[in-house]
Amino acid sequence: MSIVTLFIAATFYASPGSNQTTVDAATIAAIEATCHDYIDGQLEADPKRVARSLHPDLAKRAVIGDTPDERLGLRRMSKEELVNLTKAGALKTPKAEWNRTCTVLDVTDKAASVRLETPWFVDYFHMGKFEDRWIIVNALWYSKPKKSN
Repeated sequence: MSIVTLFIAATFYASPGSNQTTVDAATIAAIEATCHDYIDGQLEADPKRVARSLHPDLAKRAVIGDTPDERLGLRRMSKEELVNLTKAGALKTPKAEWNRTCTVLDVTDKAASVRLETPWFVDYFHMGKFEDRWIIVNALWYSKPKKSN
């Protein structure tokens, strides 16, 4: 676990009047593990790993703006679509080239907000805790501009 992650974990304190306690390192690690299942599963082309990180009713979206067919347009993707892209190896990347970070932004009892950054895109996740598992329920993402050579 990185020093930054430990610092973030140590700084999660309850707001006045709430019953939230400090978020422990094990919770942060579990949330990060879900984030890594999501991205590492795609980079390995392992659809089972990706699938276990996602809620069955996943809402994965990207802002595309106004289109001829839609005001405030969104690109939408389901769990099934993402798992199928993973099966097809859409992001398969040699491990030596992996460059990704998962940053836990906020945690409450059964909800967390996480930022994933790769060279290609950034995802903002809402995760839910179901029994003892953290699962990605919502993802809002954007593609980074392609770098010119």
